Amino acid sequence: MQHKTLKKSYKFALRTALYVTLFTTFLVGLFLYYYHIVNWHFVFFPLICFPFCFLIIQYRVERFIYRRVKKIYDDLTLLESTSLRPQPITTDMGTLTREIDKYAKNKKFEIETLKIREEYRKEFIGNVSHELKTPLFTVQSYLLTLLEGGVEDEKIRKKYLARATKGVERLTYIIKDLDMITKLEVGDLSLEKENFDMVKVVQNVFDLFEMKSAKKHITLTFDIDYPEPIMVYADKERIQQVLTNLVVNSIKYGREKGTTEVSIENLIKNKAIIRVTDNGEGIAKANLQRLFERFYRVDKSGSRKEGGSGLGLSIVKHIIEAHEEKIYIESELGVGSEFSFTLEKTK
Repeated sequence: MQHKTLKKSYKFALRTALYVTLFTTFLVGLFLYYYHIVNWHFVFFPLICFPFCFLIIQYRVERFIYRRVKKIYDDLTLLESTSLRPQPITTDMGTLTREIDKYAKNKKFEIETLKIREEYRKEFIGNVSHELKTPLFTVQSYLLTLLEGGVEDEKIRKKYLARATKGVERLTYIIKDLDMITKLEVGDLSLEKENFDMVKVVQNVFDLFEMKSAKKHITLTFDIDYPEPIMVYADKERIQQVLTNLVVNSIKYGREKGTTEVSIENLIKNKAIIRVTDNGEGIAKANLQRLFERFYRVDKSGSRKEGGSGLGLSIVKHIIEAHEEKIYIESELGVGSEFSFTLEKTK
C-alpha cells in the first residue's frame, strides 16, 4: 500500500523529470555534436540531470500545490490551519477529495437539519400564537360585551365574567407550562428528590380526578391490589404532575365506560416501571414520534375543544428525562394506549 502511495505521489515529478532530461539531453547532444566536441563523458549528463530535475520539480510542485490545498482547507474550514501539517503533499489529491466529500456531506446534513428546525420553529410559533390567541380573544369579546352595556344585566355580567376568568386561567396555565418546559430544558428547575410511596401518589391522582372520570363513566383503577408500599426515590411533586398529565390525557381521549389502569412493576433490581394504560382512541404510528413535541396535537380540532395547554406530554418527557429516566409509549389506533416510565427504587 505504501509503495503504491509513493508511486502515485511522485509519478508526475518522475515523468516530468524524465521528459525534461530527455529533451535537455537531446538539445545538449545536438549542440555538442554541432561543435564536434562530443566525448564519452556526455553519458553522465542525463544521470546527473535526471535527479536534479526530479528534486527541483518535486519541490516546486509540492510548494505550489501545498499553498493552494491549504487555501482550500482554510476557505472550506475543513481543518484548522494548524492541523494541515507542512509535509509533502505532492500531486496526490485523494486526501483532499475525500475531505471535500466529507465536508459536503456534513454541510448537506447540517442544511437538512436546519431546514427541519426551521419548519419546527415556524410550526411552534404558529402553535403558540394560536394557543394564546384563542383565550385572549375569548376574554376580549366577553369584556367588550360587558363594556358595551352587558354589565347592567346581572345574569350576563356574572356569566361573562366567569367565562372571561376561565380564559385568563387557561392563559396562565399555558404560560406556567411554557415557563416550566424552558426551565427543564436549560436545567434551571432543580429536583427535590425524596423517598415516597408510589402507590399513594397514584391513589392521590385517582382521587383528584374521580369526578372528571365519572362524567365519562371511565374507571380509574390499579391492575392489582397493592397492600404494601412501593418506595421510589424521585421528586414527588413532579412525578405526581407526570401521573396527572397521563391520567388526564387518558380521560380526555378515553371512550365512554372505558378504563384507565395503572400498574407498578419491578423492572430490574433498582428500577420500577409505572404503566398508565387505557382503552381509548389510540394513536396512529405516524404520530408517535412527534407526540412529545410542544403543542403537537394528533387531532388538531377536537383536542383543543378538550382544553389544556398542549404541553402536557412535553412536560412529562422533560420531567422524566430530568430524573435521567426513560419514558415509553405503545399505542394502536382504536384499541388504546400505554405510557410507561421508569423510576429509581429506594435502596
